[in-house]
Parts: sequence; structure tokens; C-alpha cells
Amino acid sequence: MSHISFSELKNWNDCPFKHKLVYVDKIKKFVGNEYTAFGKAIHDTCEKMILSETVVPNLSTFFDLQFLDELQRLKEENIELKQNLINDMREQGSSLTNFILPAVKETFVEYEVISAEEALYEDIENSEFKFKGYIDLVLKTKDGKYHIIDWKTCSWGWDRKRKADRMTTYQLTLYKYYFAKKHNVDLSNIETHFALLKRTAKKNKVEIFRVTSGPKKTENAVNLLNKALYNIEHKKYIKNRLSCTQGYGCEFYKTEHCR
Repeated sequence: MSHISFSELKNWNDCPFKHKLVYVDKIKKFVGNEYTAFGKAIHDTCEKMILSETVVPNLSTFFDLQFLDELQRLKEENIELKQNLINDMREQGSSLTNFILPAVKETFVEYEVISAEEALYEDIENSEFKFKGYIDLVLKTKDGKYHIIDWKTCSWGWDRKRKADRMTTYQLTLYKYYFAKKHNVDLSNIETHFALLKRTAKKNKVEIFRVTSGPKKTENAVNLLNKALYNIEHKKYIKNRLSCTQGYGCEFYKTEHCR
């Protein structure tokens, strides 16, 4: 192990023992489903759209082909898929492509595209490890500010609790911190945003909202990162029983890997 990503940090925060199963023992039960396939296809579509700076006529077809490719990969892994859900998602995704670029232009007005899928691989203080990540989109507006944007696919949207969730927002906090280190940019000159891409919403299908990260929040996020690395290095794999059935639950719950 030479690096850690935010998804790995989140996995460790949920349950250090689950982290061991996935990243140390290399036991990966979850391969994907219709929702992950939809998310990947939409992400690819957003990247193509932003880089071309236009809503090209065949964009819905591009999404559809990407989605079908992802589904084919799941079928090859013998994942059982729901055809009715797939049919709905194909229609929802094709419609959603019409709203993404207009929402970006309405929010940021005049901007320069700095990068899409920008790779981070930066040194972590007091550690031999690096922070690894990929920023979906970085824009620069006329006032000189950089804007880090992370696409999130969802059904109807996020409630207030989800938008303010500590671990959810730490993703952008860490992206901001290590983007600043990579490019030697002052943290005060960077803003971060989630862009919710809503499959089933009747209106406001693309919602872009800002997430703030002051000095204390940034310090807390980096401290959590170092805490995780310390425990991983020292093989402290404590089971967090509270996370076994929370949310979507753990795929290892009551299996031979974790009883």
C-alpha cells in the first residue's frame, strides 16, 4: 500500500475490519449494479460534454452506449439485472443530458475549463503515503477563483442532512486541500461544489451547490486521514458493528468473512 483514496478512507471510517477485507485481504464482493453503471455512464457523458463545450446532438446516444457497455460488463460478472429499471434509466439518462451544461453555465456564467478527471497523487504530511484521487471537473471563473466540482448521480436529490454530512463533504475538503498543494494555489482561492444529477426529479434535475471548508474542517479531514493511515499501518482492524446494517448495509454482514 503506497496511497489512499477518499473512497478507501470512507470505507475505513465505516468499519476498519471491512477495510481489511477489501483492501488487505482483497475480498471484493460488490462488483456493481444498475445504479453504478448509470453513474459511470453519466460521468463519462459529463466529461465529453464539458470538454466539447456544447450539447452535441448525439449526446443521449453517447450516454446510452456507455450505459449499455457498463451493463454488459456486469452481465459478464454474472450480476443479475432488472430490465424494467434499466429501461427507465436509459430514458432518464437520455433526458438528463439536456440539463447538465445549461446548469453549469447558469451557475458559473463565464469560465475556463481547467481540467476534467484531474488526477491527484500528492504527499500526505507525516506519512510515506500519498493521497490519490480524481477530480471530476475544475473550472476557473473571471474573478480568478478555481471551482472543484464532483458529479453525484441520485434519484430525487439530497436532503439537508446528507448535504451537510461530515464524511460526504470531506471528499471535497480533501480534493481542495491536495489540489492546492499540487498547483501551489491559495486555499482561499478555491471553492468546491457537488453537482447532483437527478434521475427521477420532475424539476431542478441538475442542482449545483457549494460546500465550504474552512481551516478547522480542513484540519479535521487531514487528521482523520492520518489517523486512518496510522491504524492501517499498525494493523488495527476493529469491527464497527454499528455500520453492519446502516444505510445499504455491509455486503460482508453475516457471511463467512464477518460473523
